[in-house]
Amino acid sequence: MKILFASSEVAPFIKTGGLADVAGSLPQALAREGHEVKVILPLYEGIGQEWREQMTFLKYFNVTLSWRQVYCGVFQLEREGVAYWFVDNEYYFKRWQLYGHFDDCERFAFFSRAIIETPGQMDWAPDIIHCNDWQTALVPVYLLEEKYRIPQLGGTKSVFTIHNIEYQGRYGDQVLQDVIGLDKSYLNEGMLAYHRDVNLMKGAIMASNFVTTVSPTYAQELRTPFYAHGLDGVINQQSGKLEGILNGIDVDLYDPATNPGLAANFTPRALVKGKNQCKQALQQAVGLQENPDVPIIACVSRLVGHKGFSLVTDSLQEIMGLDVQMVVLGTGDWQYEEAFRHAQSQYPGRFAAQLTYSAPLSTMIYAGADLFLMPSVSEPCGLSQMIAMRFGTIPVVRETGGLKDTVVPYNKFDGTGRGFTFANINAGDMVWVLREAVDLYHSNKKAWRALQREGMTADFSWDNSARQYLDIYQRILG
Repeated sequence: MKILFASSEVAPFIKTGGLADVAGSLPQALAREGHEVKVILPLYEGIGQEWREQMTFLKYFNVTLSWRQVYCGVFQLEREGVAYWFVDNEYYFKRWQLYGHFDDCERFAFFSRAIIETPGQMDWAPDIIHCNDWQTALVPVYLLEEKYRIPQLGGTKSVFTIHNIEYQGRYGDQVLQDVIGLDKSYLNEGMLAYHRDVNLMKGAIMASNFVTTVSPTYAQELRTPFYAHGLDGVINQQSGKLEGILNGIDVDLYDPATNPGLAANFTPRALVKGKNQCKQALQQAVGLQENPDVPIIACVSRLVGHKGFSLVTDSLQEIMGLDVQMVVLGTGDWQYEEAFRHAQSQYPGRFAAQLTYSAPLSTMIYAGADLFLMPSVSEPCGLSQMIAMRFGTIPVVRETGGLKDTVVPYNKFDGTGRGFTFANINAGDMVWVLREAVDLYHSNKKAWRALQREGMTADFSWDNSARQYLDIYQRILG
């Protein structure tokens, strides 16, 4: 099978969030299954020289974007069985940040046109074009028309993955003809129309052959107004082609037995000594009191409302009233940053606010903490809880999206489970389960170690997810 995977960001080349991790890992898992996989992404200014030196220039051509003829260059880099196509246009992509520009609609309409044109220019016929989030949402729409003009796309089917429905690519209807280059029928007949605006994600949901999202629970949540941000009607209308597939993580990258960023390596069988050394190193690094007997609660996240940090700031006094230490790593909304700064001064040696982004420190936290708190209001999949479990850190999560699908709640009667969960968006419920977790830490080390080992040995690899995607590809190809 020939698969073209289209994404606006791909790790390790360029990354702002979880989409890049998916686009960096899933194509390689598909290639390991024996398929021919190519990944297409913009050649941003932020892609480092170490990658550019490995690229080969393939060709350039013009892309038609409404009334414009726009230069498009294609560079290729091959890595771990996957060919990466980098779309070059400095006017659109030589910018200091990936998103948030006044002409994002035009930039990613161009990228979507380039995705459609490149297979024909390279004389390569993909069976599947797999698109991701609003930045590539126009590809299934363009494919409806262009597959009859471009012979290489004659048998191509499209899959669209929703990573976060909150960001839909919504613009005024004036962009339809002048920027996107589609006639008014796409608005009048409803494919792109949303409250008199153009909604790119809606178009992809309507036009693609299949729609996936990043966890089974999130697929069900999207049928409801609370989670769907206005698209619940469209989701329910198209529900026959919607399926949730849980993301994986790079289990080699997040392996405590081999990770070079740890104070000590450890395994599920030889856990205690190495985990304690990692805990001590974390306490030293962030200024917590060195005490192996006090559980550390950790948060590594963007500090924003939908991540549930109102629950944390509202209950900080109750949390710190437990026999715990706490470390928070991340940046975000000012009110959360200020609350955590204040907590650090209020609880010196017990609370550490690291209001920055640091990959090495995040690894130290995953490995050195005892509990990992994710009280998200909405969490399509979540990778942090899986990474935490991989490092023997027990998650405390709200039952939503991928958190519900990955964290099996602890059952005190038979000792099964992987972590602690609560259902309601309620600070009191969160503190209740934190207290249960802290009590277990102090009172039953055997049960605690069993929880750690269950999380460390769970299969969060991409291989199972890749097989589920391949099943969908085969179904729509007949």
